[in-house]
Amino acid sequence: MKNAIEVKNLTKIYDGFKLNNISFQIPEGSVVGFIGENGAGKSTTIKALLGLIPVEEGQVNVLGHLIGEEADVSWREQLGVVFDECSFPGELKVKDIARFMKHIYRTWDEKQFENYMQKFELPTGKRVKELSKGMKMKLSIAVALSHDSRLLILDEATSGLDPVVRNEILDIFREYVEDEGHTVFLSSHITSDIEKIADYIILLHKGELLFMENKDKLIYDYGLVRCTREQADRIPTGIVVGREDNAYGTTVLVSDQNALKESGILESGMDGETAPAIDRAGIEDILLYIAKSKKEAV
Repeated sequence: MKNAIEVKNLTKIYDGFKLNNISFQIPEGSVVGFIGENGAGKSTTIKALLGLIPVEEGQVNVLGHLIGEEADVSWREQLGVVFDECSFPGELKVKDIARFMKHIYRTWDEKQFENYMQKFELPTGKRVKELSKGMKMKLSIAVALSHDSRLLILDEATSGLDPVVRNEILDIFREYVEDEGHTVFLSSHITSDIEKIADYIILLHKGELLFMENKDKLIYDYGLVRCTREQADRIPTGIVVGREDNAYGTTVLVSDQNALKESGILESGMDGETAPAIDRAGIEDILLYIAKSKKEAV
């Protein structure tokens, strides 16, 4: 299987922040969710993928091209990019976007763009500056999908959209990757969107890459154990990701439910105690507990 993106030992230093030697590979034909708290380095990583910023160390290869060393950049037409802010001039009318885009992209598909205009119910007579944040985002997504792109790089592309429209756009992304040559790299704070659509999850925390993992494996392997403090202390430390103690008990995020069951902790009747309960852990739970445990470790 070919990789759409390959990042090796990427390092970028700002005053007070360091994207620290991160490496990952994104298989072609997959949807990858890129998560982390504000300031984790997600936007910095995306800018490095696009060659928008210089980096101190490392290599980035996108669609088989080494960023920063391309003699011919025409291949970049195969990228569909959406940032969290609309980049079109505010005075431009929506209906005039296609007129400009066909001079920028040789692969521009005006019929496809018109279909998205109708699908997203965008007011073609309005100026970009008159659109709501949600409408601006839909306009950006429509453009990204209308020039035969092979790779979508999306930074908070579903932010500002109501749940119905977000779900509609996620369905479009699913259809897009049905072509195995298409890939989606989606950075988002809306972890429920990531959970619905992603094949893989990358977690970034304060410039450190904590993991890239199969989404289904995360959801099936991780679990939230609700128990007493004493029971939490008996959980094998090797599978404890994070824990939260309060007056009503303790909740522990574990990384391996099978290992937890094999440890016997979940068996009832131990010393007359009520057996611990285990619930499914969502992507947001995993993010919050890992971030909290890293903060406490500092």
